[in-house]
Amino acid sequence: MYDLFNPVPDNVLSKNDLCHSKIINDISMIQGLTYLPNFIDKLEVKYLIESINAEPWLSDIKRRVQHYGYKYDYKARSIDYSMFIGKLPSWAMIMAQRLFDEKHISELPDQLIINEYQPGQGIANHVDCEPCFGNTIISISLGSSCVMDFINLRTKQKVEVMLESGSLVVLTGEARHNWTHGIAQRKTDNFKGMKTERRLRISMTFRKVILT
Repeated sequence: MYDLFNPVPDNVLSKNDLCHSKIINDISMIQGLTYLPNFIDKLEVKYLIESINAEPWLSDIKRRVQHYGYKYDYKARSIDYSMFIGKLPSWAMIMAQRLFDEKHISELPDQLIINEYQPGQGIANHVDCEPCFGNTIISISLGSSCVMDFINLRTKQKVEVMLESGSLVVLTGEARHNWTHGIAQRKTDNFKGMKTERRLRISMTFRKVILT
């Protein structure tokens, strides 16, 4: 399957497909996708950004990242016991517990990756590593809003979702396995006729590891 270092090949999802696929803004088209705006409030956003920035950043890829629980090897696309780097920090564990308690995920998340996006930065269309992570992927957006593109691997149908600060996205089932998701590299988004300038954005992605 396709992930960040095993992107969708041209014969599956070509640039021509992206240009000519019909863009729809109705997230109900994606089975298994849940979007909750204002999942956390502005004070919680501020607290999490401050907590994240108090920790060291890595520059393994073009974006700055932080790994907690297990360090994910992007190129090998695998996780094993040797990659355990410690429990999630308290501020992240509180959020992981809330996600579990509110039944957004059936098992307590034990892996967290944090991505920082400067204006103009994005992430290639991908499906999170299927041998590595469970059936539920959860992302919380902090800071700037941005448009995330979801593309159906079979039909090439494209759905745009505006991820607002404090929002929660849950991917399960079809949304998890049969749709790619990504963020285009640009400094502005045009969504439903409204132009929005991107600012600094941080995402928190919680997952349950499948150990081999």
